Amino acid sequence: MTQWEYLTTPLMIHTTQAILNNWGSEGWELVQVVTGPEGGLVAYFKRPIAGVTA
Repeated sequence: MTQWEYLTTPLMIHTTQAILNNWGSEGWELVQVVTGPEGGLVAYFKRPIAGVTA
């Protein structure tokens, strides 16, 4: 079974594409974008944990 690690990061409206491309190039897959508690956007990412097998 695949084990995952997760990441959350705020998205700045003027640099959204650069932020998403940066994390994507590191192997992170975008799962969801939601409105954060203070009104900004928050992106949720996941990627498989390297070298872990269950």
